[in-house]
Amino acid sequence: MAVAHKGCVVAAYLLLTLLSACKARIHKLTLNNETRSYVDLNNFGFFPNGTLDVNLTSLRLPEKLVNGSAYPVSFHMTFGVEAQGLYSLKFHYCQNILNREALPTLTSLQVEVTEKNPGGYLSAAEIPLSRLYIGMAGVFFTAAMIWVYTLMKHRYSVFKIHWLMAALAFTKSASLVFHSINFHFINSKGHPIEGWAVMYYITHLLKGALLFITLALIGTGWAFVKYILSDKEKKIFMIVIPLQVLANVAYIIIESTEEGSTEYYLWKNILFLVDLICCGAILFPVVWSIRHLQEASTTDGKAAVNLEKLKLFRHYYVMIVCYIYFTRIIAILLKVTLPFQWQWCFEFLVELSTLIFFVLTGYKFRPASNNPYLQLPQDEEDVEMDEVVTESGVLEGISKVKKTCNGRDRQKESNL
Repeated sequence: MAVAHKGCVVAAYLLLTLLSACKARIHKLTLNNETRSYVDLNNFGFFPNGTLDVNLTSLRLPEKLVNGSAYPVSFHMTFGVEAQGLYSLKFHYCQNILNREALPTLTSLQVEVTEKNPGGYLSAAEIPLSRLYIGMAGVFFTAAMIWVYTLMKHRYSVFKIHWLMAALAFTKSASLVFHSINFHFINSKGHPIEGWAVMYYITHLLKGALLFITLALIGTGWAFVKYILSDKEKKIFMIVIPLQVLANVAYIIIESTEEGSTEYYLWKNILFLVDLICCGAILFPVVWSIRHLQEASTTDGKAAVNLEKLKLFRHYYVMIVCYIYFTRIIAILLKVTLPFQWQWCFEFLVELSTLIFFVLTGYKFRPASNNPYLQLPQDEEDVEMDEVVTESGVLEGISKVKKTCNGRDRQKESNL
């Protein structure tokens, strides 16, 4: 966990250094010695009566092409009913396009872009997001309270990981609240308020770390099947936690960087790659657990017990794969196919699938005496002891009392 702590410290430092560059809908972009033939300045969805103001305050071209170089350009556009849609604003430098074989010439520019819809500064697809996030925050908070009530009601069947799952649900709710506030101020002022933006980034970072830690712990069978992580599983945590912190830092930097800057695409590619690596690393414990249970079921006399473990946890493993596959691939494909004003449905589908995944996980691992996950023998010594107790006629009917990792005595019924 020391690695996670160091990663969080680095992320917090980056948050403080990026405050002045928080992403807004009033864009100010400065490019020096630019070699790209075209630059994506921004993408924005305009409703009827939406406006676009572009002010190119400075454009410097090589002196060998022109005599002199301060070309200020500004223009204003208002979009009608037929012109509404999703627009991409690009800066093209034709000299580098025509002479691709030669060395690219250098350009420098300063541009200010202000995009606005009748209701505020948000793009058409982003207008519903503030209400969506605050509504989903209420749903996640309600689910978290129900989960805590369940833990208090069945306190003698609660494991440490149950409280970790509760912390994840509350952190997710808080992250959505700050995300909603962030979009509210962007819509009304054109830029986020620094304090609220920092709170969103912090809770987003914690939520991502808690999610992958929880998935890895459940995937390895920690607490439900065993209490000790193997060396391989510990290495997974040493890889996943720093990578997840890096992925969240990359997301924060992307949110704080203008789309037209060179660093934007660099960190966007880093985020995509690291996120895929994290998802793949999470699946390694799943593969190891299935392989271990399959081998154990054929090499010892407790095949039925191991097969039961495999059957139960295999369902959850499939659910993890489906959740990762949907949120990383399917939802993005749906976003591409939706009309511009309905692209907010992508965020709704991601949040809804996350809620369903949380609810199903809580239901499967709920602290109840009749939960088959919690009834599984915790280690092989328990199985052997049960067999000795039940097979002895003198000790028939005697139950074994087992000490759990939480320091409680749990009654384990024996076969009469």
